[in-house]
Amino acid sequence: MQDPTGQGQEHPEGHKYPEGHKWETVIGLEIHTQLATQSKIFSGAATAYGSEPNTQACAVDLGLPGVLPVLNEGAVRMAITFGCAIDAEIAPYSVFARKNYFYPDSPKGYQISQMELPIVGVGHMDIEVDGITKRIGITRAHLEEDAGKSLHEDFHGLTGIDLNRSGTPLLEIVSEPDMRSAKEAVAYMRKIHELVRYLAISDGNMQEGSFRCDANVSVRPKGQQAFGTRTEIKNINSFKFVEKAINYEVERHIDVLENGGRIIQETRLYDSVKDETRAMRSKEEANDYRYFPDPDLLPVIIDQQLLSDIRNNLPELPAAKKQRFKTDYQLDEDSATTLTSSRELADFYEAVVKRSGCDAKLCSNWVTGDLLASLNRENLDINAAPITHERFADLLARIHDNTISGKIAKQVFDEMWRSDASADQIIAAKGLQQITDSGEIESIIDKIIADNLDQVEQYRSGKDKVFSFFVGQVMKQSQGKANPAEVNKLLKAKLSN
Repeated sequence: MQDPTGQGQEHPEGHKYPEGHKWETVIGLEIHTQLATQSKIFSGAATAYGSEPNTQACAVDLGLPGVLPVLNEGAVRMAITFGCAIDAEIAPYSVFARKNYFYPDSPKGYQISQMELPIVGVGHMDIEVDGITKRIGITRAHLEEDAGKSLHEDFHGLTGIDLNRSGTPLLEIVSEPDMRSAKEAVAYMRKIHELVRYLAISDGNMQEGSFRCDANVSVRPKGQQAFGTRTEIKNINSFKFVEKAINYEVERHIDVLENGGRIIQETRLYDSVKDETRAMRSKEEANDYRYFPDPDLLPVIIDQQLLSDIRNNLPELPAAKKQRFKTDYQLDEDSATTLTSSRELADFYEAVVKRSGCDAKLCSNWVTGDLLASLNRENLDINAAPITHERFADLLARIHDNTISGKIAKQVFDEMWRSDASADQIIAAKGLQQITDSGEIESIIDKIIADNLDQVEQYRSGKDKVFSFFVGQVMKQSQGKANPAEVNKLLKAKLSN
């Protein structure tokens, strides 16, 4: 791999920096995104996750003699789609190369990747950290094939090799070394993750390895232009671990330098159990891999018609959708950010607003509140929510038409979460319909006033806080069914007499 961050210069060996020296962190990320094609990048083998080991690796994936790779057009289209979304240069001419190395999970002895002529060139991604927007440069994004997977568990000291993943199309997205903290790195990684899911080019499933990254980390004295020596932390597959791994590595660099040592350019692994990084191997350079154009694959030529078609058919991107939500639905920044954090959640919200006929803010409060809280509690994605957008919208419609109060709606929601019953069925079965008849509410209020004359006197003498006592008593007597607006109106009238 070439040095995408340019962080190769070392500090003089033995130079000891004074204690308390101000350091600047420099971070670049290489994000590996598995593309959501049905077949592999150079063969017709399936890419489905979870099959029995070594049942989805064909002769092409294994590089057996006499076989030839054939490029998957779908993977090319997905790479171009990503490039258009980050406003990047799309190469009209790109070339696949062989990256030569020996490792058990790569039986061919090389990986087909792109080196000098990647399909996606310079682009950018804007992130926001602590209210400050920052632009992160993207150097390139290139297509390549994924390797197999080494399995170290349950083999009694041996390593198992599963080649199902071998040949799965990857888009490697290489950033500029523009990030200055682990927090910025996580924000950038989240934005890329959000984007590839919006574009439907990857499921972004980090537990299954569909989205992972290598972090290039170095430090330098503040004000110094030259980069320090970098280390690369390989294959981090969660946002939490990215932050923890980078923070650990930064502290390690500073400790070494402030004690007169030197940083060795190397590849390291993050151990999440011990919360530390450890050396894996010395860091290779591009010439170690002996790149050369793959003789079995023709160059990729992108014509302007294809490029125009892809650009014209891009979905609404996260930033544009967020701005539209703020404008069309009058949502605040935080609500709009949460609701557009995934395309599926945004679609769910808009479907609820359309079907329920409710105020957009009420829908937002319920989706970002009760619904997301329940999903988070059970570690579910919006696609796996036990309540469909239709059922959820019908619940909110019952608040809107005063059939139930917001408080009662929470009880109905909990029951809907545990069953297939509709809001109307639950309301009818449990007798939860709101009391809106003013005469019925008045009779409840009259009894409570008669039973609490001391509190009546306190209220009339200017102690306004006692009013909430009366509201509580009415709601208690009505088992929460009294219409709150009607209760407030009638109470004020009665207590003023």
